[in-house]
Amino acid sequence: MEHCISVFDMLKIGVGPSSSHTLGPWRAALAFISTLQTEKKLNQTSHIFVDLYGSLSLTGKGHATDYAVMLGLSGQDPEYIPVENIERIVRQIQLEEKLNVNGCHLITFSAKQDIIFHKDFLPYHANGLRFTAVLNNNTTFESTYYSIGGGFIVQEENTNTTNTLELTCAFPYLVKTADDLLVYTQTEQKSISQIVYANEISMRTETEVNNELMRIWHTMLECMYIGCHSEGILPGGLNVRRRAFDMHQGLIGLSNYNSPQEWLECIRKTEVKFRQILKWVSCFALAVNEVNAALGRVVTAPTNGSAGVIPAVLMYYLVIENHHAGDKEIKQFLLVAGEIGSIFKKGATISAAMGGCQAEIGVSSAMAAAALCELMGGTPDQVLMAAEIAMEHHLGLTCDPIGGLVQIPCIERNTMGAIKAINAAELALETDSKNAKVPLDKVIDTMWQTAKDMNAKYKETSEGGLAVAVNMADC
Repeated sequence: MEHCISVFDMLKIGVGPSSSHTLGPWRAALAFISTLQTEKKLNQTSHIFVDLYGSLSLTGKGHATDYAVMLGLSGQDPEYIPVENIERIVRQIQLEEKLNVNGCHLITFSAKQDIIFHKDFLPYHANGLRFTAVLNNNTTFESTYYSIGGGFIVQEENTNTTNTLELTCAFPYLVKTADDLLVYTQTEQKSISQIVYANEISMRTETEVNNELMRIWHTMLECMYIGCHSEGILPGGLNVRRRAFDMHQGLIGLSNYNSPQEWLECIRKTEVKFRQILKWVSCFALAVNEVNAALGRVVTAPTNGSAGVIPAVLMYYLVIENHHAGDKEIKQFLLVAGEIGSIFKKGATISAAMGGCQAEIGVSSAMAAAALCELMGGTPDQVLMAAEIAMEHHLGLTCDPIGGLVQIPCIERNTMGAIKAINAAELALETDSKNAKVPLDKVIDTMWQTAKDMNAKYKETSEGGLAVAVNMADC
């Protein structure tokens, strides 16, 4: 597996509702049109077919996979597209049955006929998709991609080759396991965030790293702000009512602010009673994942389905634990969280289609627990212990979204993951690392074995659990 995964690979800015089913296919579509351009075949293309396989097919409609490939083929960037334009762009493609590939080459395209949903699985990964371009000379050009979780994609021809990131990585501290990371902190006498920061500035300037970390945070903050100030019913047919709005109103009352940053400062000045702490954390997590469910902009952390955990826990620190915390602590939190997520990706998976929800909410909870633990003064041993505790109590968690939508039980699970992360950090801080019985690497191995043993119907297929126990028509 690759050794060099940047924090910015683990914390990607994109559009909901799913990193593996929306962001990944979107990026695959962009990669395909880039290849067409490189091979000088774009202007020769008369038609494009998209075949979706396995989990991408089984829950693709609920996860807006069809939207994602159309937007990607149109050349839209998921990081910067105005989210209010998404429905208009997709509707225009559907009505006109025309696709402006990369915004510069118009072809005939029927969303109903040219995006084909196959229930069978391709061999490498549960999330497979194939793009086929029909050229003017009646030949075809195709590429197969796999969306492997967290917005990461691989092309089929690269799945059996050595990952070039491992060969060309410039990180001074190559980390594959938690033990590797711990050794570096001991030999260098640095915190985990300092080790990770040293790796990041080996690839980018300090200014670039700092600016990008803050851009990620501001996206998270804006997402929570939007979620707390949006009411109504989420799209998709489950008739799920947004709850963050009402919960937020009940907590903050009548307050004046004009921006997400002013909102944050307003909350910090609000007297939070003990019994309200869990409500605030839940409110922050709900807000993010309601925005995600409505095709809003979120930070994949490490996936869209678990995007609410990390911002909710970071907000907990800022508004409950340390009112004086600023950019330094925010960047420290994100650095630690990103590194823990990368270790899970290298040693197991962050894809619910491969590992169930333990690979999403479980990993995000571990990431948040570790980051919070360092901010609260934990040693590197305790930071890794916090991640282990959080994951240990998510082992075996299934992925069974009703209707293939990232709503039930996904939205509420983010609140549970955030609260468990806070609890795990507190437990780790009160524990002597010498008494730890389960190393983080061992729980990562266990998670991967659990994933491999898990029945496929509990891995984001909507063929088991709540997905079949609850009839969508009754919602």
